[in-house]
Amino acid sequence: MDAMLIKAYGEDAEFEAAEVQTPGVKEGHVLVKIAASSVNTVDTMIRRMGSDLPLSPEAPAILGMDFAGTIEAIGEGVDGYSIGDEVYGCAGGLADLPGTLAEFIVADANLMAHKPKNLSMREAAALPLVAITAYEGLHRAGIAAGQKVLVHGGSGGVGHVALQLARHFGADVYSTGGGDRQMALIGELGATPINYKAESVEQYTAAHTDGAGFDLVFDSVGGANLLNSFEAAALNGQIATTVSLCELDLSGAHFKGLSLHVVFMLIPMLHNHKREAHAEILRNIARIVESGALRPVLDESSFSLDQAGEAYARLESGKAMGKVVISH
Repeated sequence: MDAMLIKAYGEDAEFEAAEVQTPGVKEGHVLVKIAASSVNTVDTMIRRMGSDLPLSPEAPAILGMDFAGTIEAIGEGVDGYSIGDEVYGCAGGLADLPGTLAEFIVADANLMAHKPKNLSMREAAALPLVAITAYEGLHRAGIAAGQKVLVHGGSGGVGHVALQLARHFGADVYSTGGGDRQMALIGELGATPINYKAESVEQYTAAHTDGAGFDLVFDSVGGANLLNSFEAAALNGQIATTVSLCELDLSGAHFKGLSLHVVFMLIPMLHNHKREAHAEILRNIARIVESGALRPVLDESSFSLDQAGEAYARLESGKAMGKVVISH
């Protein structure tokens, strides 16, 4: 099969087109012909950092985690699927799991679900990693109807899904953005936009919560921005974050009695730990999408498999609005 390989990691690492053996289906897995895949920040980190990240596959490697495609073969022990079914998932591109920058992937059936019927393959491929992350973070933080929820980075990959899911679960949703395009997208997706460059945390917390703070803060920016989340949260509030590779002062969280939930959605893939939870989330996401409550936003760019390097560069440029998708 055709694949794009990384033969050596680093800042200047390039993808090379190659013919590799098509993988054989195995127990508990299905063989999927990939129609589209999407690029996530963690994919670009792996390409750049390689062995400095404990989750990177050994080079030469096929990167890429998200996919949408059609089942071509089914292994023993797999129920609920038939050849020809359209599916989507996040099932490779790290550790010992070959990725999605190829014609086919052998995917664990517990890391995928049937594709939402009202999405194209490109749209479906944009969702798995970011949707699982957003869903897990909101649920771990106890999302409930009537809450005031703040999403940091609501125009980004995870953020734009988190704010739509929070609205679906009945919350009153607000989201930070830093430019006209970002603010416009946040508003289009149903949240109240906040320009963090023009308003301080104190100002927007006072304006939208009468100074009481937000019940739940979903921080897809993380790092030093977590201090802003602590400041914006209500007493005994909940914070979910996807980025906590940092050292910071937890005093603000202590004196407010905040609960911090760190979401690292790659754990089931890395450790073969409760993978069936991802299949369940993807089934739930498909139902939410089909109800009309969630839509993925795709960047205006378009790339083919042999343009994988250009697709990664597009995401790294910071100019993409929505998910960068590769058509196979």
